Amino acid sequence: MRIEETQGIYLLYKDRDVPIGKALLCEGCLQEFWVDAAWRRRGYGSYLLREILRRGGGFDPHRPSLFTAPAPKDEAGAALLGKFGFGPGPGGVWLRRRAPDLSAVELCHRFLAGAVRPGARCLDATCGNGHDTLFLCRLAGPDGRVLALDIQPAAVNATNRLLAQNGLQNTGRAVVCDHRDLGTLAAPGTLDAAVFNFGWLPGAAHEVHSTAEGSVPALAAALDALKPGGLLAAVLYSGKVIGDGEKRAALDFFRTLPLTQYTVLVCEFANWAPTAPLPCFVFKKAGGAC
Repeated sequence: MRIEETQGIYLLYKDRDVPIGKALLCEGCLQEFWVDAAWRRRGYGSYLLREILRRGGGFDPHRPSLFTAPAPKDEAGAALLGKFGFGPGPGGVWLRRRAPDLSAVELCHRFLAGAVRPGARCLDATCGNGHDTLFLCRLAGPDGRVLALDIQPAAVNATNRLLAQNGLQNTGRAVVCDHRDLGTLAAPGTLDAAVFNFGWLPGAAHEVHSTAEGSVPALAAALDALKPGGLLAAVLYSGKVIGDGEKRAALDFFRTLPLTQYTVLVCEFANWAPTAPLPCFVFKKAGGAC
């Protein structure tokens, strides 16, 4: 079974060269959808519609999506659309609307968007595949600068490649460096924001991950590098592979920070599992010591 797509026309093939299904998608509007009568009620319609939504970003948890379809002609059509989240909308069309999940990383991005101004100097201390670095570069703008670190060359290469693809290689760059050594690259009182997304490199082996021994000194160095009024955002992880030692050590460190110099927020998702990612924020007070 395969699907071939050309300019929004999706053709579903089983074993032969004659399509058994077809769909036409134009700017999010599902204008045509059919499966040959001989192949209905076997899951092929679900497979075709699921793949269309997937390719169009309909299952992406990080960005919104909106799909429309004509009102179904029969109960089977209504059941298929309803199975994938479509429902009656205004004007007789059916709508499928999806908002991004409020993940720990998305929550950090919202805090950063309110704190990082054009021209800012930022640090991504655990760049991974570069998505936080890219986000910081867009906030800092052409007059800002973003330095990204990772101990794994694959992560640094992926980040620099992502920045180049988006024309931001002059705003940000990634270098191979253990985050515990970030103090050698960021002088005290020079950063507007620092970001940590602990754990492992997405797509890589989970056995290679950050640990408390390196992460707590890195957090301390990042706070030292922040300007008064700066923000540190960190996402902490725990689980079967990595345990909870790093998470507990980072929380213990945050709780020792003096109130006269820092405001610390730990944002727990109360109805998620205890091992859910934990977003934390440290605001360096304007009157605090550098």
